[in-house]
Amino acid sequence: MKRVMCAPLFALLALAWGDLAAAQTQTDACARTEIEKIEGPGVWQPGPGGNQIPIWPDGHAIQLPDTGGNEEWVGNGSPLVAGRTWNWATYISRPTMTIYAPQGANSGAAMLVLPGGGYAAVAMDLEGTEICEWITAQGVTCIVLKYRVPQVWRRGADGARQPPEVSLPLQDAQRAMSLLRHNAATYNIDPDRIGVIGFSAGGHLTALLSNAQARTYDRVDEADDAQSRPNFAILAYPGRLWDRRAQPNLLRLAPWIEVRADAPPTLLIHAMNDPVDEVQHSMAYGLALSELGVPVDMRFFAGGCHAFGLRPTSDPITTQWPGLTVDWLRNIDVLQ
Repeated sequence: MKRVMCAPLFALLALAWGDLAAAQTQTDACARTEIEKIEGPGVWQPGPGGNQIPIWPDGHAIQLPDTGGNEEWVGNGSPLVAGRTWNWATYISRPTMTIYAPQGANSGAAMLVLPGGGYAAVAMDLEGTEICEWITAQGVTCIVLKYRVPQVWRRGADGARQPPEVSLPLQDAQRAMSLLRHNAATYNIDPDRIGVIGFSAGGHLTALLSNAQARTYDRVDEADDAQSRPNFAILAYPGRLWDRRAQPNLLRLAPWIEVRADAPPTLLIHAMNDPVDEVQHSMAYGLALSELGVPVDMRFFAGGCHAFGLRPTSDPITTQWPGLTVDWLRNIDVLQ
């Protein structure tokens, strides 16, 4: 691994994390230590216990993300989270899902994990494999999705970032969810208790997956006959949901977000002092779902900032949200 960063990747990561750096210069409470990034060509691989599976058949042509012709890269480094580095993958053109079996008694439930990374990279450990360690300890099968990135949100005429016409991460998430249902017997999971948890940009992706009216790609095989919408959804510090052009006290959804009355029961977790994806993203989305009759729970904490995953700090949210989530899963009868 080399300590290098090519110009295209630097631009993409700056797009994803530049707001974080800018916000941290203004909010000392959320400042994090910057260290040198170590990154280079390589394909992310899971550790022991993970079964990594391509989600698209060999030879099936899928749209490439904005790789600039690069093969997959992996990296780690900056900024530190709870004093530790975190690892990501980018230039992902062949997405995969990695399945982790539950520890102890199998509850039959399963959860698809959608890490964040600003659609420039995928935070594979901080918001992926580390989350699965906790999920499997609850007797739940855990699946980490390595979805296609980068996919740039370009700025429109008004200067605001606009989503791409076709979301490649959404296609990957829909395909993964259908594969899990289609192969539920093989994976020893209940097809009616498959949920999703997403972090930051992965939270936005969770909202898209929860409210998609139809599959966003042409049918590939019989797996695509299975439903691609989750049975429950958890969004942790999501972004790209609230219309930032509105006044802060106007909780209006971004124009590209549509909500449906048949969206699944939803839990939202957010820190009030998040300097990257403001708490208004969760508030606007939760209220919009609730107005349609969708069961919504919100758990907001005064502090915690952004992108904390499961790494404990002095902020209570970092140690309390997992227990609150398990309680919620029991409340909606996913867990006993």
